[in-house]
Amino acid sequence: MRCIPLLLAALPLSAPATAHATPPGPGVTGRVLHHTTVGDTDYILRRVTVPPGQATGWHHHDGPLHAVVREGTLSHYAAACASDGVYGTGETVYEPPGPGNVHIGRNLGTDPLVLDVLYVLPHGAPLSRDEPNPGCPFE
Repeated sequence: MRCIPLLLAALPLSAPATAHATPPGPGVTGRVLHHTTVGDTDYILRRVTVPPGQATGWHHHDGPLHAVVREGTLSHYAAACASDGVYGTGETVYEPPGPGNVHIGRNLGTDPLVLDVLYVLPHGAPLSRDEPNPGCPFE
């Protein structure tokens, strides 16, 4: 019991700053169109809508992702903060899996961005895993 005050005195007066995950922006929605499981793999087809000026938030996926831009323009950025692609209506997008592939999708246009997304995930994995902003001047 005598050690407790010494331990408390050794603690910093304020907690160190931590990076927090960046959730999707207001109004970003997703609706599952189809879900099937084959063996240990989930195949989930989802329609994602991102309003003008909003973004998906920084994240990664546990499996590969394939998408088609149905409406609008997707501005895609990797953790290096540089654009790694701009995709218009009818174009396809591929996102490789894993925590080494942190990215964000942004709608910099004036019209809604609508994507049809196929997630190929290990059975039971979440659609995505939120990540903190890697230091980019935008969310």
